[in-house]
Formats: sequence, structure tokens, C-alpha cells
Amino acid sequence: MSRKKLIAMAERTIAHNKAGTADQTEGVTTIPAANYFDPERWQREVDLIFKRVPLLVATSAEIKEPNSYKAIEIVGMPVLISRDVNGVVRAFVNMCSHRGAMLVDEGVGSARRFACPYHNWIYDQQGDLVGVFKQSDFGDIDMSCLGLTSLPVTERAGLIWVVLSPTSTLDFDAFLAGYDELLEFCEFAGMNHFGSRRLVGPNWKVSFDGYVDFYHLPILHKNTFGPDFPSDALFHRVGPHQRVTGPRGPWAKLENIPQDQWPDSVLTGGVWSIFPHASIAGFEIGEHKIYQVARIFPGATPDESVTYLDFISTAPLTDDYIETANKQIAFLEMVVRDEDYATGLKIQRTVKTGAKKEFVFGRNEGGAQYVHGWLDALLETPDHELSELFRRGISAGRLVTE
Repeated sequence: MSRKKLIAMAERTIAHNKAGTADQTEGVTTIPAANYFDPERWQREVDLIFKRVPLLVATSAEIKEPNSYKAIEIVGMPVLISRDVNGVVRAFVNMCSHRGAMLVDEGVGSARRFACPYHNWIYDQQGDLVGVFKQSDFGDIDMSCLGLTSLPVTERAGLIWVVLSPTSTLDFDAFLAGYDELLEFCEFAGMNHFGSRRLVGPNWKVSFDGYVDFYHLPILHKNTFGPDFPSDALFHRVGPHQRVTGPRGPWAKLENIPQDQWPDSVLTGGVWSIFPHASIAGFEIGEHKIYQVARIFPGATPDESVTYLDFISTAPLTDDYIETANKQIAFLEMVVRDEDYATGLKIQRTVKTGAKKEFVFGRNEGGAQYVHGWLDALLETPDHELSELFRRGISAGRLVTE
């Protein structure tokens, strides 16, 4: 069934290519400019979006081996993701139950147990407290009640999602809406991790808007890869997520080939946007693709965001390919930093002048229209209705071609 959906997306892309058309929404829409800097709006987004919905926190390739872990801080929440000896992934608040010390510093590593650096309380891979330094001196405690605080987590299609609320009951399947089944065809689960980069940018929405926008490609990126990417885009929506394909690429090669022979490498082309904050795009390096997995998080203030770029590939971790991959990674990092975010940081300064009260999103910018529609819907939805919202969906930025 999932492959049929990919074929349907390819057929739709091919049809638009032949007709010389692209997606357009029913109309132009506007977004209040204050949404990009208002402190109250920003805090509601942190509390009601980033602390309630599943976030793409890691790739499986980063913690590929048993006993590996990753620690990261997201909107003030220190998160520890651990793969146990049997390969099972768990997520915890990176916080000792004794006096709150972080168990491990941000980054990746390997550990069978986690020892608090403050008083040497020890936790196993299931998050249970299994050792207390000088327990006879400390006094009687119920160790079964002092384990690490678990966070909801799921590993799908070589990607790891975490909800930052320990008490969340949100249905992962409702949120993913089958998007994970399509992502399985990208084969991320078997890939190797080639590097990570961390970038500081403008308000997280200024940053994320660019990842669902092909309109700017031939202009802003005219000196890098822009000439190879026209501004037209097709949006294939699955729940709150959307895959973006363009009118160029290998699509025409499929026309004279039976559908059952269409290669997955072509069917999975384009940009995979994962609501509310992530984007995955593939780039050719010789016989292999390297994927840039971008994850944007709010920073310390409404004017800041933090972006993590991770790079994964089916290529082997050989010295030659690592050297080649590092060149591509440096190029992609430069494009995001010096073109996208350099422009975004200037936008962050101008938007606060109050000279314009609204931003205008055109009929050809349906990707951003859809994202902002979902953001507004989440801010108005109570916890107990979240799963139903993802099952029901919204109609914001409706495409006239769908």
C-alpha cells in the first residue's frame, strides 16, 4: 500500500511536468508579522507545540550500536536517548533523581549504565536506579520509585521521535499518519552517520519556512545550486507532514518503464518535511546519496533558533568516502548558514520594526500555508483532543490540484 502511494505521488509529479504546471492554493494568505517575534506567541509555541508533539530528535544511525546513547537539550529539556544491549530505544529526562544533575553531557557515546557525576547514583539502560553511593549512610529509600523519568519515544524508518512531556498520551500513529511507512522506502535504518553540524538562526518559523519553499531556490541560491532547481513545487500531504517534489529530476525516466520496475531511489526523491520542525533532503555523491536531516528548534528567545544538521548515507565509512562526504557537508552547511540563515537573520531584524503588520504567502507557497495552519490549530487544541486533531486533519492552504 505504501509503495502504491509513492507511485501515485510520482504519477502526479510526472503529470504536472508534462502539463508544465505546479501546485497552487485557493488563494493568497497572510500571517501576522508579530508571530515571528511576539514573546507570548513564542512561549505558547514552545509549550503547546514543542512540548506536546513528537519531535524528530535523532537518526537511528547516530546510535546504531547496542549500548549507545545520545544526549541533547531541547527548549530547556535535557533528553537522553539510549539503545540497550538488545537494541531497544528508550528516552529519559537527562536528570538524576537525587539532586537533579545531568547524567551525561550533550553528545553521543556508549554506556551500559549511567552514573551521576555528582554523587554516583547509578541507573541501568531501562532507567532503573540500581546503585546508591554509600547507601547505608544515605538512609532508607525505595529505589523502585527513583528511576529516571521516561519520555514517550518511537523509532520508525531509521528515525527517532520523542515527546518532551512525560505524561503525554498522544498517539504516535495518529501523528505520523502513515508517513513513516513511506519513509521506510528511503532505507535510513541501514545508513551510516557521517557528521553533525549545529547552526544558530532566526525565529524557528523564519528558518523552517525556507525548508518548505522552492520559490526562493533560483534566487537566493543563484550562486550555489539554485540554477538546477526551478521554483515550482508539488506538495504531497500526509497528515501534518508534506513531501515536496519539483518538476525536474529523474521523473521522466519512469515514463517508459513498467510501474513495478520503478526504483525506490527515484520514488523517494524530493524533500521530506516532517511537522513541525524537520526536513530531509538527499544529494548525490558518486554511487551513493547523502541525506541532510535538518531539525529546527526554538532558541532561548523568540529571535533565535537552533538547527542540527545530521548527514547519513548508505555509503561505507571508508576514508575516501568520508573525505568526499566532508566536502559535501561543508558545502551544504555553508549554503544553510551563509545564504538561508544569513537572510533569515536580516528578516528577524526587519520584522520587528513594525513597518509591515503581515507577511504574504502566495498561491505557490502552499507548503508554508499548510504549516502555519497546523501551528494555529495546535495552539487552540487541548491535550485530550490532540490525537483526534491529527486523525481529522485541517484544510488550511488547500491545494486546488488535490
